[in-house]
Amino acid sequence: MKIDKTVLCYIEKDNQYLMIYRNKKKNDLSEGKWMGVGGHIEEGESPDLALVREVKEETNLDLLSYSLRGLIYFQNDDYQEIMYLYTSDNYKGEIGECNEGELYFIPKEKVLTLNIWEGDKIFLKYLKDNEPFFKLKLTYKDKKLVEAKRLSN
Repeated sequence: MKIDKTVLCYIEKDNQYLMIYRNKKKNDLSEGKWMGVGGHIEEGESPDLALVREVKEETNLDLLSYSLRGLIYFQNDDYQEIMYLYTSDNYKGEIGECNEGELYFIPKEKVLTLNIWEGDKIFLKYLKDNEPFFKLKLTYKDKKLVEAKRLSN
């Protein structure tokens, strides 16, 4: 089974996260969900380079610095993914149009009230609590979280 590799970034400003409401792509597994920005790592591309490229493509922002905060291993029926989770509060540019959804800065205290994946609530809490680098395995069945396990570093 092929394992997808992705990046996800929570861009911070004034105690808010830049979130995308996924409502524009056809056949989007995350349609109707809110999440950070990111996407797939291309063949031969490092996670850091993918992060900078994906953030630029989805937001029109240029990241000036960022921090790798965690690794998330997803298992969802017949799909596997490794996601590199980042945060950044150092960027330049103006937010542009996104072809995957609508972009909004959301106050951090309201993020968990949005329609987000159940597993995202776990790692967002780690980010909120400023946890050091972490690894997490999230197992879904039919889009429902059935197991969440923190892994040792």
